[in-house]
Amino acid sequence: MSVSHLRLGPTTLEVASWAPPPQGERLGPTVVLLHEGLGCVAMWKHFGSRLAERLGLRVVAYSRAGYGGSDTIDLPRPLDYMLGEADHTLPHLLDRLCPGPRLLLGHSDGATIALAYAGVHHDPLLAGIVVIAPHVIVEEMTLTAIRRAKADFVHGDLAAKLARYHGSNLTTAFWGWNDAWLDPGFRTFSILDRLPDIKVPILALQGDADPYGSRAQLDLIAAQCEQVDIAYIQGAGHAPHLSDPEEVLAHIGNFVAPTTSTDYGEHR
Repeated sequence: MSVSHLRLGPTTLEVASWAPPPQGERLGPTVVLLHEGLGCVAMWKHFGSRLAERLGLRVVAYSRAGYGGSDTIDLPRPLDYMLGEADHTLPHLLDRLCPGPRLLLGHSDGATIALAYAGVHHDPLLAGIVVIAPHVIVEEMTLTAIRRAKADFVHGDLAAKLARYHGSNLTTAFWGWNDAWLDPGFRTFSILDRLPDIKVPILALQGDADPYGSRAQLDLIAAQCEQVDIAYIQGAGHAPHLSDPEEVLAHIGNFVAPTTSTDYGEHR
């Protein structure tokens, strides 16, 4: 993994990249990883390198502002922070990170951002989207899990676990996410209105023991979007790409093979 920093307007963002092995490199899109609500570049762990090796493609990731080694932000985050990322930050970032064909792979909040982006920006270079544990609506079970995370952060060992990844951004990363989701005004958050306008193939993955979301999330995506493959990872929780990487990589490999031959101009 190669880590660098990218200046985007007034903000400096932490960026990581993984190159495919020379013997396995092939023509195709750059895979852009979008992390979860408590994630950052480092929290992808070995998944980025394994993905680059498996697909033979370049993989890049970035820590959103207020996370990991990126610049901090002022709190509170706006309740539409995921839409703001999709509409304002991500388009400029993609132009800088991968000016050619790209495939978005998002986890949790990052999956929501990927879908929100594709539903508004009809990106001619976007080959497809992989979403892991996406949120398209707010479920009560999600809020229950987030309340448990709050208790673990305040009274348990979650703060110590996250500190190694976020450093000085620890409290910003946690409270920016937690306070937004638990705000009463957030209960109506939804990206359902954006889903019908997504015109690229989607692979939607979820652990069937995910405490942060039910099958309703993937069912809504399948009902609203044109080209959707769904897979549930048996016994996995909220991060199946870390707990069951081989199964997740196999699904992604099968999805990306036909996706890489997409005529990017057809989505204009």
